[in-house]
Amino acid sequence: RANFQFGWQATGVLVLSWGLLAASLIDADHQLLPDELTLPLLWLGLIVNSFGVFVPLTDAMWGAVAGYLSLWSVFWLFRLLTGQDGLGYGDFKLLALLGAWGGWQILPLTILLAALAGTLGGLTLLRLRNAQVSTPIPFGPYLAMAGWAALIWGDQITNFYWQFVG
Repeated sequence: RANFQFGWQATGVLVLSWGLLAASLIDADHQLLPDELTLPLLWLGLIVNSFGVFVPLTDAMWGAVAGYLSLWSVFWLFRLLTGQDGLGYGDFKLLALLGAWGGWQILPLTILLAALAGTLGGLTLLRLRNAQVSTPIPFGPYLAMAGWAALIWGDQITNFYWQFVG
């Protein structure tokens, strides 16, 4: 997937990249993923894949559903156990839009990469800024980077992993 020639795939990746960059910068600055970005990008991913540009439409639709419900479930489980919010609703929508673009198949790798990057980023932030453990850290930029990498290089990352494990 990483070799996009000029055409619909390259155009889609450019639009998605700019949208994810804007959403990440806004989330990093304001701890908010605006619906004005996430929802149109989600719908655009479904529309693009209605023509099978990245994945079949059924994979894109189930990617959006699974992306939203997976983080929604984590949100409610965390809230029931702690009484606090651990994620924002924008994070659900961001993972849904990534699923709409790359299909349900990219979601496990996206979550894994985002969790790893978020952990490293959070530990770095705690260390460099002397922040408290309770300091909220936006997860959107990590999700966006991980989802973008999974869409572009998901097969290569997975194959690299299986070379060492398998």
